[in-house]
Amino acid sequence: MEAIILAGGLGTRLQSVVQDVPKCMAPVAGEPFLFYLLKDLETAGFQHVILALGYKHEVVTQWISTCKTALKISFVVENEPLGTGGAVKLSLAQTSREAVFTLNGDTFLALNYPAMMAFHNEKKAAATLALKEMHHFERYGMVETNEDARIVRFREKQYCDRGFINGGVYVINRNVLDGFPEKFSLEKDFFEPQVSAGQLAAFPTSGYFIDIGVPEDYHRAQIDFYDGKTLV
Repeated sequence: MEAIILAGGLGTRLQSVVQDVPKCMAPVAGEPFLFYLLKDLETAGFQHVILALGYKHEVVTQWISTCKTALKISFVVENEPLGTGGAVKLSLAQTSREAVFTLNGDTFLALNYPAMMAFHNEKKAAATLALKEMHHFERYGMVETNEDARIVRFREKQYCDRGFINGGVYVINRNVLDGFPEKFSLEKDFFEPQVSAGQLAAFPTSGYFIDIGVPEDYHRAQIDFYDGKTLV
């Protein structure tokens, strides 16, 4: 299996607690957050990971040079911001598999990757999104699905008692972005139009999830990763 990690974020909302490093390099329980993503992928049986870098990319490449891992790690570096879609499209050129996982570099989702890939292939979707069930939330938009596990709607952020959110892990067919421009949003320009075409599948999971993009959850990650809750 191959995976792309979007690891070029500035971490603007974390500036009060983490400075001068990309979000993926924010220290969590003694290690960069990226450490846990790579460790999880290696344990799951991935062979190749492409890091899509931008802001302070040299911080990431320097750390990787000292990191002990069995993964083959490649880099793509944006000379200017390309948007999430542009970063994924650039990274897909470095892959060889027909379908590739994409992860956000500031979120962690405990997931059965082989099962998700098998599900994606079974559904013959252009892309499959991992969905995480949440309770009493307003920070995330809700994702609605039908009985055939197809995504039918992305709802705007608002308070919700219970629902599924985008878990930040996707399987994307290697050639589906070929006609897109150099710069675009994966979420707005690719995912949303695919909804009306019925080409987005939904893979629900109950695994541990955290997004370190805001200080409150970043601080919670320090405890969770130290205590091993991410393995639940």
